[in-house]
Amino acid sequence: MSGYILDLRKVVGHRPLLQVGASVIVENAQGEVLLQKRADNHCWGYAGGSVELDEIVEDAARRELFEETGLIAADLELFGVFSGKDTHYVYPNGDEVSNVDIVYLCKSYSGELKKQDSEVEQLRFFPADALPEKLSPPIRPALLRWAEGKR
Repeated sequence: MSGYILDLRKVVGHRPLLQVGASVIVENAQGEVLLQKRADNHCWGYAGGSVELDEIVEDAARRELFEETGLIAADLELFGVFSGKDTHYVYPNGDEVSNVDIVYLCKSYSGELKKQDSEVEQLRFFPADALPEKLSPPIRPALLRWAEGKR
């Protein structure tokens, strides 16, 4: 969790926060998507997290991708901005957020897969037609749009 969000949580507790996220859908040469099994809710999702104060969104996306997967994005293409009721979420610890998720697509990257032990249980590539059933709720809209585009 970002330092900015942690500081806000000290003041507002679990009440809903507007949270700006920067996320990356990584696609390999076979057209499969990299997903991570999250340690907090044990659901699958893509790499991403909160944008820090004054941080450039694309920089946040690159940072989160590297921290969570060990991959370095060569190119990022804006995939979409996702918000609204479908991205509203209550974390297992009770923290509530209304997400505005700025999602990038990355097809060119380097590095070796290495999961962030504190946040990620597993990293794995999935074909668009065989996504895991247990997707993390706030990322469903973007991931399903990506999958539809692959069909």
